[in-house]
Amino acid sequence: MDEQPHSLLKASAINSIDEFEFHHPLNPNSEVYLRTISRVVGLKHLAITLARIPPKKESFIYHLHHHEEEWIYILSGRGIAEIGDNEYEVSSGDFMGFGLPQQPHHLRNPFNEDLVYLMGGEKVRCDIGIFPRLGKRAIRDGDAAYIINDSTLQDFWSSKEASDD
Repeated sequence: MDEQPHSLLKASAINSIDEFEFHHPLNPNSEVYLRTISRVVGLKHLAITLARIPPKKESFIYHLHHHEEEWIYILSGRGIAEIGDNEYEVSSGDFMGFGLPQQPHHLRNPFNEDLVYLMGGEKVRCDIGIFPRLGKRAIRDGDAAYIINDSTLQDFWSSKEASDD
């Protein structure tokens, strides 16, 4: 039998990847367990992650991206997807895609079993995440990220300081 190529990740290998517990800093009910699988096979421009939300918890926070498309494919369990101003029950086999421009979205698990899904998207160097219900945004530049309040934003191009430079 040939040695397994680096580009093939068998289910047993995926299951052996330690889950990373994540809590979104702006959502106290966020609790999601992640296994990043795209890095293992060397993908540089795409992020693909196996995610699990325990019962009564939420994924991240209601948000949208300015520069990254993303998607979610439900593997097992049920959840509630907020997309724009609407809510939808989602379950095994359901797919959500968030192209650009994006509607804000969020996924939560109000049910009594784990919600398991694949999620993925582009990995661009710089992105802006908007949290419309909080009046905040995150600016990511490579590995660094910064949170700012929308109320502190200034129009750079029309400011006097910018025109003096």
